[in-house]
Parts: sequence; structure tokens; C-alpha cells
Amino acid sequence: MNDKPVIVFDGVCNLCSGSVQFILKRDKEKRFSFASLQSNFGQDLLKQFDLPTNTFNSFILFQEGKIFTRSTAALKMFSQLKNWGWVKIFWIVPKFIRDGVYNLIAKNRYKWFGKKEECWVPTPELKARFLD
Repeated sequence: MNDKPVIVFDGVCNLCSGSVQFILKRDKEKRFSFASLQSNFGQDLLKQFDLPTNTFNSFILFQEGKIFTRSTAALKMFSQLKNWGWVKIFWIVPKFIRDGVYNLIAKNRYKWFGKKEECWVPTPELKARFLD
């Protein structure tokens, strides 16, 4: 099993794919691996944690055998990126408010940012950071 934290995302969502590309550019230490929710890894993870396997409305961070979702996943991920530790300030915002904003964006992401017919495919040099 991969011992790096894994970011699991909706592979057909333009916002989600753009977010992964944003993280890839800033993750100089190559701390994170990635998998789409639609991939074998993503589907197995969802089943393992009794989450719906056909609803892709949450960003998931899988780390040290635990999953973190929505705003908690995003904050934990950003706090591990070099020069992004300042996002820890958002931990003071109550989870129901953070997740409320997250859910609003998640609910409208296809309408606002669009959707691909197929999952985004990383370039050959980035492929090694993605799990199937």
C-alpha cells in the first residue's frame, strides 16, 4: 500500500482536476499521490469506508489509514504544502460553516466550472504520482 498521503478527487470535474494541477505544481517534495474517485483505488477506498461509490461530491485525503473529507481534507492537505501553512488560520472557522461553503461549491461545481466526458489524464512525467 502507498504510504504517502493520497488525494482522491472527482476525475471528470474541471474544478477538481484544476485543483490537482494546482497542487502538483506546488508539491515540490512530491509528498502526495493522487487517484480519481472513479479509479480502482478510489472505488476500493470508498467501499472500505462505507461511502457511496457513485456520488463524487467530496475531496478526500487518505492519510495514515484514515480519511478526511470536505474542508477538513483541504485544510490538512494545504497545511502540508510548503508556504501554505498559513491556511491553518481557517481551523478557527467552525466545521459546519467550512463544510457549508464547501458543499455549496461542490453542489454547483459542474455548472460553474464544467465537466469532462472522461477523467483528466496526467502527462507521462506525472503519471507515476497517480494510483489506479
